[in-house]
Amino acid sequence: MDTQTRHAIKHDALIDQAHSALGWLEDHKSEAILFTVIVVAVLAIGIGSILFYQHRQDEASIAFGGAMDIYSAPITPAEPGVRTFPSSVARAEAANKEFLKVADNFGSTDAGKNALYFSGLTYMEMGKTSDAETALKKVAEHGDTNLAALADLALVSLYRQSGRTQDAVQLLNHLAEHPTTTVPSGEAKLELAGIYEATNPEHAKEIYAELKDKDAKTTAGQIAAQKLQEMH
Repeated sequence: MDTQTRHAIKHDALIDQAHSALGWLEDHKSEAILFTVIVVAVLAIGIGSILFYQHRQDEASIAFGGAMDIYSAPITPAEPGVRTFPSSVARAEAANKEFLKVADNFGSTDAGKNALYFSGLTYMEMGKTSDAETALKKVAEHGDTNLAALADLALVSLYRQSGRTQDAVQLLNHLAEHPTTTVPSGEAKLELAGIYEATNPEHAKEIYAELKDKDAKTTAGQIAAQKLQEMH
């Protein structure tokens, strides 16, 4: 079979396929139109969802920034024209309300999760330990790895203040075994040794000595070395 004949056969086959497709479209015009409408609708929904998600992220970030402005406002006295608060508790109460609004309205966004974490911190400053524990546990369970570790570390502080030493020790051991960028293993071990200084000084020395040897170049190792000197 020569080249020209093969091209002719191939060309005829393509024409037949095109006619067949056109015939199907003619016979199934309504189905084809419906399918096209569905595809366009799905694409529109997908694009709309992305744009809506980005809009929600932007809204959440702005709202979270406003709450942080309150939380970082100075305590009186301050410069004229600068928003101030009479005490750290009053500032925490004002910031807490805004953090809760962000967490409630934008809970699925990064800013919403950060706001829930700061609501826990402000609850602690207000002396509302139960509310603080509830908020921080939610962050620890549902936040990303780094934020969850920060929430756990805040819970350690809450447990120590509340006399729940064993709970604090258990959480610190977990943090030491599962280090993150926000809470490295050395930091968790320093906190753990700090607890044992009062209850088991010899064990505290063991932890400090391990940090001094294994993490000598880190801040945790340097602090551990200093702690060892102070305990001898």
